[in-house]
Order: sequence, then structure tokens, then C-alpha cells
Amino acid sequence: QVQLVESGGGLVQAGGSLRLSCAASGRTLNNYNLGWFRQAPGKEREFVAASWAISTFYADSVKGRFTVSRDNAGNTVYLQMNSLKPEDTAVYSCAANRGGYVYSSTSAADARKYDFWGQGTQVTVSS
Repeated sequence: QVQLVESGGGLVQAGGSLRLSCAASGRTLNNYNLGWFRQAPGKEREFVAASWAISTFYADSVKGRFTVSRDNAGNTVYLQMNSLKPEDTAVYSCAANRGGYVYSSTSAADARKYDFWGQGTQVTVSS
């Protein structure tokens, strides 16, 4: 069982930046694929970004603005969010799997491929 904990959410003005973090309690995330998803009120959960081995994947809506990365120790995964827009407002959750899937954007964006989920952190972007 992997317990994921997100942090770094908050309220920011449009055009601002936030950095979200995702850490696993008591273990490294080196051997896991990590994804970030978000869900806005009244909307379906949607893929944001993922770090699978040495590959990264992004939703079209965040390309060029968001960056997913891992720290050198492999304990934390980050989502750097720049040029934030009001439509980025949502609860952001990280998720993990142990691999065994085809490394593709389709797989990385599929929430069903992830076995472990964090509770989420709220990001609110004001206009």
C-alpha cells in the first residue's frame, strides 16, 4: 500500500504560479509511475501530467505552462504550475502505479492505470 500526500495548493491570482508536491509516506517513489489529475466542481476528473520512468506527458491544456518533475532522491514528485488561469481551478490529486503498462501518453492519461491516489489539494485561481 502506498499512501500519497499532496501539498502546495492554495489561492493565486491569474497569471501566478504554484508548485504542488506529492510524497509517499515512508518510501521512495523511484519505482512508481506518477500522474497528476484534477477535478473541478461539476466536472469529470481529467488528466494533467505524468512522470513515467524518464518520460513526461502533459494534457494539451497545460502544455508549456505546467512541468512535472521528481527530486533526485525520488521521494517527491512536483507539479510546477505557471501562468495559471481561472479554468485551472480544481482539486489536484497525484496517483501512482508500479508499471507494467505500455509507456504512452494514452496509458499515462488513463486514471484506471493508477492503483494509489492521494486525497488531493485545492488550487483556486482568481481572475
